[in-house]
Amino acid sequence: MANETEMGLVVVGASGRMGQALIRTIHGMAGVALAGAIERPDSPYLGKDAGEIAGLGNLGISITDDPLPVFAKAQGVLDFTSPAASVGYAALAAQARIVHVIGTTGCSPQDDEKIRAAARHATIVKSGNMSLGVNLLSVLVQKAAQALDPEDFDIEILEMHHRHKVDAPSGTALLLGEAAAKGRAISLADKSVRVRDGYTGPREEATIGFATLRGGSVVGDHSVILAGPGERITLSHNAEDRTIFARGAVKAALWAHGRKPGLYSMLDVLGLND
Repeated sequence: MANETEMGLVVVGASGRMGQALIRTIHGMAGVALAGAIERPDSPYLGKDAGEIAGLGNLGISITDDPLPVFAKAQGVLDFTSPAASVGYAALAAQARIVHVIGTTGCSPQDDEKIRAAARHATIVKSGNMSLGVNLLSVLVQKAAQALDPEDFDIEILEMHHRHKVDAPSGTALLLGEAAAKGRAISLADKSVRVRDGYTGPREEATIGFATLRGGSVVGDHSVILAGPGERITLSHNAEDRTIFARGAVKAALWAHGRKPGLYSMLDVLGLND
């Protein structure tokens, strides 16, 4: 449990791969403590100790499906769950006036609008990727896209994840696509190409293409390819351990603690926003 000098953090989706990584990371970082662990009502892990599930031994924190009393005594919540669940947790975070760090991907425009509404009362940090490296990469992608003429350089984004990932393209691929689109002052929604199949004809100028691979246990590989006449530039990031996302999420919570309500990104956390 948190003391007066520590930020109490709740992990939702506590029994999943990211949930366990978050619990271990909180346990090993200064300035934070595990204040609660939440799972869905049908989870077989309800009532079990969160530390035991994460391989840390008994921490005295039982996994529950009732977030209200847990949120009420915490200062922040870390959330890598599903779009519908994250929308619900955002509303609860707004009610409790606490920090909500969202690493969930696959949110629809309607989901994002509900999260923006919750950010009127909650301090929310939302990102398609919580790692320092990926967010630095996004800045480089934006600068490269801005510098290279779209008449000469095409942009393709390639990503690969483990076989269990349910959304495509990944949140990170979309984050990088948005960075490229921002660099070229275009709308990604209008200029993205998600599928190529059959007789597609020549590539449309100034579009941003996505290719998705799934298999094995890959944590996350992303490459942005800028292909021009006679040369290619490839900017890439390889994630080897989920701990990088967990540490980024905890750092985001610490950064957001005490800030005014609003919707922030990891670029804000890292001081990389324009």
